[in-house]
Amino acid sequence: MRPDINAARLLNRLNELAQITDPGQPYTRRAFTPLYEQGRAWLQVEMQDAGLTVYMDEGGNLTGQRSGQQPDAPSLMLGSHTDTVVGGGRYDGILGVLAALEVAHALHDAGHELRHTLEVVDFLSEEPSDYGASCVGSRALAGTLTPELLAQTNSDGETLESAMHRAGARPELLGGPLREAGSVAAYLELHIEQGPVLEAAGVPIGVVSGIVGIERWELSFTGRQGHAGTTPMHLRQDALVAAANCTSVLQRLALEASHFEPLVATVGQLQVSPGNSNVIPGEVVLVFEARALEAARLSEFVAGFLAKAEQQASMFGVQLTSRLVSRAAPLSCDPRIQQAVQSACTDLNLACLTLPSGAGHDTMQVGRLAPAGMLFVPSVGGRSHTPDERTRKADLIAGARALLGAVLKLDEAFGM
Repeated sequence: MRPDINAARLLNRLNELAQITDPGQPYTRRAFTPLYEQGRAWLQVEMQDAGLTVYMDEGGNLTGQRSGQQPDAPSLMLGSHTDTVVGGGRYDGILGVLAALEVAHALHDAGHELRHTLEVVDFLSEEPSDYGASCVGSRALAGTLTPELLAQTNSDGETLESAMHRAGARPELLGGPLREAGSVAAYLELHIEQGPVLEAAGVPIGVVSGIVGIERWELSFTGRQGHAGTTPMHLRQDALVAAANCTSVLQRLALEASHFEPLVATVGQLQVSPGNSNVIPGEVVLVFEARALEAARLSEFVAGFLAKAEQQASMFGVQLTSRLVSRAAPLSCDPRIQQAVQSACTDLNLACLTLPSGAGHDTMQVGRLAPAGMLFVPSVGGRSHTPDERTRKADLIAGARALLGAVLKLDEAFGM
């Protein structure tokens, strides 16, 4: 019996997990919160119902495992994440985990035993967390979760390491990659595109060629707090004016750079102190990120902007300090995995389109230790990280079927 996706079961699971959210701010299920733990408890039961053996590794990744004909051989790994941004969507990350679970369940229903062991992974805290780091679980797997990242704190002063303990991880045991080189034959992640390309082209499947690198920095502007009514304009050291000018500079530099190659930059966080309407801001903390497909170009852009930011701060009599929050190098997806997805689409009569990913994913980290790739399904209106995020049911199902088809091909193509 050839395995096939149970579409109703997949859609039902997507709906069930979507209900585990903050009712006042759907769809919010932040890592390290009670709602997140509730979602993972639900997921563990669903994994067990699919015939998987479930465990949590030292990095806090929840994994369901289905043994293959040769259990000592490298595994095939599928996965994504179930945490969300604040006010996020129903499918970002979640589809990748639940479609991978459906692949395992379909194999279980059909009694189909792969040559390789199959692993379905819900990576811990893929979204930028309250502790500054993103891709926490996949970084732990790849050995890139540094002591500096573990020591970062949230607004209450709790370290990421402490939060991971609360989530059931054992970060004190992290000292390198959780998996030996060669222990994973291939990693594949299904994700919504989060952009408009596939929908505009009328194509149901995207074959990802590569993933942008991301640098995220925190800039602290320190000026002089003062009375907003009695301090003359020419005598002010306004931290917010300096930060606002730097934001404009970042926008201009990114627009110029993007004429030559894909590059984007964003200021997504701004904290103003003391934050009163009649007080000149004395301190501003700004967080920006930049993304590009070429590592050297990304580093060059960031260095150029930081130099310009120093000039802007000096112009307004403000001191500037900068701190690297996180860095993820670009990744080229494995050609053999791209070919497996394309071949699966051909078998299913699904059109596909090759495109890069402008968003970061757990694949970036797993790709440091194993051949890795991704496939996308369309996002309606190109929207994501919003409650309005939507993917058509037919595309959700097509993505899961392409994922299953690719797994069957990878099981044959990758050596034991």
